[in-house]
Amino acid sequence: MLLEPKFIYFDLDDTLLDHKSAEQAGLKDVHNHFDLFNGISSKELIDTYQKVNSTQWKLYSKNKVTRQELQRNRFEQTLDSLSLDSFRYEEVGTYYMKSYRNHWQWIRGAQKAFHKIREFYSVGVLTNGFSETQQKKFEQFDLYDKASHLVISEDVGVLKPHHKVFDHATELTGLQPADILYIGDSFNSDVIGGINYGWKVAWFTSNGDPEKHRKADFVFNDFERLIDLLKV
Repeated sequence: MLLEPKFIYFDLDDTLLDHKSAEQAGLKDVHNHFDLFNGISSKELIDTYQKVNSTQWKLYSKNKVTRQELQRNRFEQTLDSLSLDSFRYEEVGTYYMKSYRNHWQWIRGAQKAFHKIREFYSVGVLTNGFSETQQKKFEQFDLYDKASHLVISEDVGVLKPHHKVFDHATELTGLQPADILYIGDSFNSDVIGGINYGWKVAWFTSNGDPEKHRKADFVFNDFERLIDLLKV
């Protein structure tokens, strides 16, 4: 398949950076730090938190909870679901965020691919997530200097896959939607959001569903394949 974009946007979490591993490591730190979790396995904490957090982000994307409610609910409801003292949600949440930041790292192969691709293409980052957290990631991984445009959906006022996010990101480039390639891991936020707006999409996934594969312009699970695709 021949893709000849004039600009390439990357998703950040679980595309360039390994959010899932950092999240799990941060929650294990929480589990080890608080006596509150004696008798609860780290796996039980992680599984419960991820279920609650996923639900809260879906509600947030539909404007059914505020950002502040999301930040409170994800730990308060996790503790409540584990029959623990939910009044300690704030100290647990604060400790988690500090620990989470200690575990940020590139997805395997992503650093090499990103820097190689930017030698030949103008690149940017388009991400969901809380603005100040994503900005810290931009700083830590030197993305302010390495990318032309950095777009955080929270700053736009809506989350991917809302068309306003893609509209804003497109306007920054001065290009037509068909000139932009988006590289991301989320089927709904990245693939559907990008395709519906008219972008080309390369889906980074290990999902083997052929029906979903057909939605994307290119599917890969190894960044070497992306490098080959773009001939860089």
